[in-house]
Amino acid sequence: SEPPSAKGLAVFRDPSEVKRCATSICWHPEGGSNGKIAVSYSVMNFQDERMQDPRMSKSSYIWDITNSNTPIVELNPPSPLTCLRFNPKSTDTLVGGSYNGLITYYDLRKNSGSAVLASVSSQYQQQQTHTPSSTSLIENSHHDPVSDIFWVSSKTGHQCASVSTDGQIMWWDTRKLSEGPTDTLLLATDARGGGATLGGSSLEYNTEAGPTKYLVGTEQGIVMSVNLRNRKMNNGVAVYDSTGAGKHHGPIKAVQRNPTHHKFFLTVGDWTARIWADDLKTPVVTTKYHGSYLTGGCWSPTRPGVFFVTRVDGVLDTWDFFHRQNDVAYSHKVGDVALSTVSVQGAAQSGGAGGGKFVAVGDVNGTVSLLEVCDSLAAPRDGEKAAIGNMFEREMRREKNLEVRERDLKRAKALEEERERREKEGGGQDENSGSKMEELLRKVDADFLAMIKEADDDDVNKTAGSGELGDVEQ
Repeated sequence: SEPPSAKGLAVFRDPSEVKRCATSICWHPEGGSNGKIAVSYSVMNFQDERMQDPRMSKSSYIWDITNSNTPIVELNPPSPLTCLRFNPKSTDTLVGGSYNGLITYYDLRKNSGSAVLASVSSQYQQQQTHTPSSTSLIENSHHDPVSDIFWVSSKTGHQCASVSTDGQIMWWDTRKLSEGPTDTLLLATDARGGGATLGGSSLEYNTEAGPTKYLVGTEQGIVMSVNLRNRKMNNGVAVYDSTGAGKHHGPIKAVQRNPTHHKFFLTVGDWTARIWADDLKTPVVTTKYHGSYLTGGCWSPTRPGVFFVTRVDGVLDTWDFFHRQNDVAYSHKVGDVALSTVSVQGAAQSGGAGGGKFVAVGDVNGTVSLLEVCDSLAAPRDGEKAAIGNMFEREMRREKNLEVRERDLKRAKALEEERERREKEGGGQDENSGSKMEELLRKVDADFLAMIKEADDDDVNKTAGSGELGDVEQ
């Protein structure tokens, strides 16, 4: 197949006089040939001098990817937007989270009354300006900037969930934002009060993984899962590896489920990207440490083994696990400043064109670059879905085996310590206990080797079974 490559198609520059960061990019759910992207802009640095500049714009924009000169819609929130999402059920509505913690709802069908005519390539195009249709009250909202927001599954199509570094997930009804959140959950490691409250830096919601399941990446580098059906157990919060090697060394900038194998998900933080399984507390795959700090990432919507990560040195790295797992498949230099966010047009958003080809990358100066990746990075490969699924399952089994072995060794160590304590108390009466301990350790080793052999035999049987099936079909 062709070597991986990408080419730049267009550049969308923030119209603001004062440079701001492109904080999020969301593709229109029904893109078609004239795809649209909603881009939120904000200054994310605490007490930044630019916030006091009277020329600082609060606006965010919707762009048509075929026209990079002028945005087609301007959104005017009361505070700059840090995240913005189209409603997949009602594509003319959006919800955004602001720097001051407010949640704002926009309905593009409502005439805002203000419009300007912009000359674009000798054609006149109307740019609409919209203020929020409804806004939450500051006293009922987040106390920190909103990290991420998602529309969630509901009968009405008006429900959304937001997360912030103030340590809360809040659920909202966009028809009644001023009444406050419909539900609130504290991101506490121990609901009984013994643990810490972690700040949410990223959020993932995918209805196919379960309409009540959420994944949260935190500022402390720890992953948490929330299941609203399980509120009796630690308020529905499960904490992944919080002390071991699986913990990121900095904030988790992105968390996203694999679009094909939903029980596996990607986290991006510090210098690595990691892949986890829902029912395992440690990562099943960890990439090598990149040469530059990572700022975001996402899966390809069309190829289950491909994901993209953005770096602070202006490079977009593409990993292709179907090709190789130990190194980046392709690196593309987007610009000289730090990248901040990345989003790929999905299959449904491409109007039947296949999806996965158009990648929008934002940077800290508010510039969004539109790239087109080659077919080998966008078009699904034969057998890729099964191969990637088998690889993830194999790595998960290996991690589980190592977990079992570590647990057994801890138990054996505890028994040894207990034996030594009893020997001291009883004056060394138990002479056979040393041999018993050796016997126990031998048994632990034998059980572990038998478990691995059984897993290998299962893999061999599966392979042989699929080979026989192929022979029969022929």
